[in-house]
Amino acid sequence: MQIKLAFITLCTALLTFTLLISEPLKAQTNFTLPDLGTSALQALPLEKEQAIGEVMMMQIRGASPLINDPVLDEYLTTLGRKLVANANDVRFPFKFFWLNNNDINAFAFYGGHVGVHTGLIAQADNESQFASVLGHEIAHVTQRHLARRIQQQQDNNALTIAGLIAGILATVVAPDAGIAIISANQTQAAFSQLTHSRSAEQEADRIGMQTLNNAGFDPRSSSDFLTKLAAQIRYKYNPPAFLLTHPLPESRVSDVRLRAEQYPKRQIPESLAFNLAKSRVLARYAQEPKQAQTLFEKLLKEHSFDKEALKYGLGIAYLDQEKYDKAQSILDALLKNDPNNLFYIDTYTDLLIGQDKADEAVNFLAEKNKFRPNNQVIALNYANAAMHAKKNHLAEQILKTFLLEKPEHSLAKQLLRDNYKDQEKLVDYHEASAAVLAQYGAYIKASDEIQKALNFVKPTELIKQQRLKALLTQYRRLQKELARL
Repeated sequence: MQIKLAFITLCTALLTFTLLISEPLKAQTNFTLPDLGTSALQALPLEKEQAIGEVMMMQIRGASPLINDPVLDEYLTTLGRKLVANANDVRFPFKFFWLNNNDINAFAFYGGHVGVHTGLIAQADNESQFASVLGHEIAHVTQRHLARRIQQQQDNNALTIAGLIAGILATVVAPDAGIAIISANQTQAAFSQLTHSRSAEQEADRIGMQTLNNAGFDPRSSSDFLTKLAAQIRYKYNPPAFLLTHPLPESRVSDVRLRAEQYPKRQIPESLAFNLAKSRVLARYAQEPKQAQTLFEKLLKEHSFDKEALKYGLGIAYLDQEKYDKAQSILDALLKNDPNNLFYIDTYTDLLIGQDKADEAVNFLAEKNKFRPNNQVIALNYANAAMHAKKNHLAEQILKTFLLEKPEHSLAKQLLRDNYKDQEKLVDYHEASAAVLAQYGAYIKASDEIQKALNFVKPTELIKQQRLKALLTQYRRLQKELARL
């Protein structure tokens, strides 16, 4: 399933973020922020850390090329939850998300948010290597390294907490840009906040490796991946992005290698899900379709990677070039051998829609939905296919049911908004548009959408009027709080 979005600039988002974190706010998710406008922060309770994380996530949605890809999201979330279930000191739910960026990087911030660049999985040799980085980032959160670093700066009058977190936001999204911002200000104290200390890295290495082992992965992969990154430093003027915020002195590589050798050797079978996710990233995000076709044809001749995953990547490359017959030949064979594989189901749906066979796609997904109701890959593809088949009422039912379980799912909200537009349900369309905008912290525009919705409400629809007016009041209150700053 492919959805392309437009995003506002990073600088605008950072300015908005600095305002957002300077005064307590109550959003529709009912979180309340502490006053972070000065450096006199005495403590950062867990609930406040979560609240900060939610606001930072709003800005990342607006400033970054987030990937709204249900099948990749399903894979990453499943892997992340497996690691979290085997971690210690977990205090709140974790949320994992992808950024379309070829840099080798991952980052974690307040409240259990973990972002992963597509470049990380593209460069990982196996699932254990990929999981080792996630385990490391999970450890940064469970040990509250960022929160502890902020508290260490509470007596530094030269650095406001608001400015500090804005710098962190810049750096986790685009490390080069973020560090340049700090360097321009010549604030060494701020730069030290953007890179984890040696002790924090050692702690995250140790705890992350334990988590990796407990989850059934190969802990020695932590050493393998760091060694791979260290090798890249020797041949590149600019180090991988991950190393800009995760320092890698030789002593750290040696420490990780020695610690990994304390674990018994473990033979981990190849993960088809990992290989399919890697092929999907290479085919759809790292390469242009024609280049991807050349790459996968070459790899298939060399037998250098999982054959099924390479065929899947080649099928995507054909599909994205509208070479439907070639794509169908591959996908038919893959589905025959593994009919319930979510990667294949998702891409086969795109193929049917591309062939103007939306009705066939609806029937195909209706059967899948019986056995896995409300699975995000099946449900969202089902709704998307129904919209293409002009079965908007069916799509609306699917999406509303899905959002009851996952009310904050961004792609589902966008699809519901588009579905209302197709049906010319103007009240519902503008209300849904407001809900999408609120996820980005764009409360002025959200208020405008609610006002537009009110203009189309019938005089007899009193309950709907009252509900919309309450939403309008809420958005305007949030905006007034920002305007007072």
